[in-house]
Amino acid sequence: MRLDQAGARRPATREEDVARVTAEPGPGRSLVTRRAVRELVRSAVLSVYGVSGFAGGGRLGRLLDRAGFGNPGLHVTLEPALVVNLDLLVAYGLPVAEVARQVESAVRYSLRHAVGREPERVAIKIGRLRHEHGIAPFRGAPATPGEPGPSDLAASGTDVA
Repeated sequence: MRLDQAGARRPATREEDVARVTAEPGPGRSLVTRRAVRELVRSAVLSVYGVSGFAGGGRLGRLLDRAGFGNPGLHVTLEPALVVNLDLLVAYGLPVAEVARQVESAVRYSLRHAVGREPERVAIKIGRLRHEHGIAPFRGAPATPGEPGPSDLAASGTDVA
């Protein structure tokens, strides 16, 4: 807003706005706080399908998280390199490795586009599986004849158990 000759307020014109913008970029510096980076990471993690929340901190940590004072299960280090450590709850019945891959991808994308820095490392620990909406946990029902069991997988020589 600017004042005209009578002292009344009137909106600035488009030509005045363009005249204020510099044509040459100048050297500068931006500052991003650790809290802002944590919020970016938190938002990216919770947007991934299958993530139920953060698992760190126990009861006290969950209480602080609900009160808005902390982020248990989320640790960010900015110097000397950007490192993100996550401790997550994942919904039961989903492929944990795929959820972790999606979380890493979402965190890297979010930081790359919002801050302009690529994290050196994103460490993900799955703390617990959360049973939601009536999905009963697997109790190890007896295997039917001809169906592979855990001992068969262990004997196969693969890394999957």
